[in-house]
Amino acid sequence: MSNARILIVDDEESLCEVLKYNLELEGFDADTALSAEEALKLDLSVYQLIILDIMMGEISGIKMAKMLKADAATAHIPIIFCTARDSEDEMVMGLNLGADDYIMKPYSLRNVIARVKSVLRRTSASLQYAPSATRAEDALQVEGLCLNMKFKRCTIDGVEVKLTKTEFDLLAFLLRHRGKVCSREEILARVWSDEVVVLDRTIDVNITRLRSKIGVYGSCIVTRSGFGYGFRDE
Repeated sequence: MSNARILIVDDEESLCEVLKYNLELEGFDADTALSAEEALKLDLSVYQLIILDIMMGEISGIKMAKMLKADAATAHIPIIFCTARDSEDEMVMGLNLGADDYIMKPYSLRNVIARVKSVLRRTSASLQYAPSATRAEDALQVEGLCLNMKFKRCTIDGVEVKLTKTEFDLLAFLLRHRGKVCSREEILARVWSDEVVVLDRTIDVNITRLRSKIGVYGSCIVTRSGFGYGFRDE
């Protein structure tokens, strides 16, 4: 986790410099950009985390996050949103885009550092449990269960299993995070990011259908009451 490379994107230069200084004291490599436009000129794929202000110039933090998540080279990079706008709508929008955390200004540097370390721990742990999921992943596989990410195709022992888009995305999410229990909020933010309102029951129904479709691997999808769902492969 130390030496992780972090990009700070904020139009407040003094804030960028203070964050950069304190992150580097913690052993991180930190760069700054004073606008989304400036940030997008960089090779963003080299960063392990982006701290992104929402309220900026022509390209807002929300718009930049959409661009990052739409690009296979940067979709995996965790994002922490920072903003002075104390708005539940903004927070929900950011989380639905796939943001990993959300910090309101003004904030303490101690809080920011703690959240940065927490996000990096979570993302590094998920990579340990998904060794076949790389930046430009071609497939996610557990024994005979395989998801071809390029062609959006699920097979079990070479036989294709027909999944809906939601079922495919849900299974891919669980496989990327196998070995841990993911909360309903995490699942909703990543799998149903384009939906305005999704009921908890919707997740339950899709989990039930998915279990029935993937045969013996259905028992690997576990439910932890009050916590969420996970995929175990042992």
